[in-house]
Amino acid sequence: MTVAVKNNNRAPLVVPLSVRRKAGFKTGQELEIKASGGVITIVPKLPNADDESTPEQRRIIDARLAKSGEDIEAGRVHGPFSAKEAAAFIENLATERAARKKPRPRR
Repeated sequence: MTVAVKNNNRAPLVVPLSVRRKAGFKTGQELEIKASGGVITIVPKLPNADDESTPEQRRIIDARLAKSGEDIEAGRVHGPFSAKEAAAFIENLATERAARKKPRPRR
């Protein structure tokens, strides 16, 4: 699609609505504009990983990651397992829990 617009340096350069629609730009979407060698490139701004969570959420995530690191170092983890080992581990847990479970009185 080609659309001609006049640049008179007094008004801002406007990208026509039909071009924005064709590019898939949404209202309110942040765009990056780059100029190089007489070519202007407009692309959607990609989200930054830091923008996806608030500072408070990031602190919680970091604290949980630190705790998981401590658990790994202290040996409080299970695995990694092959499928066969995982099945045996789960069966062993079920057997242990069944042995600890008190039988219910019959009515």
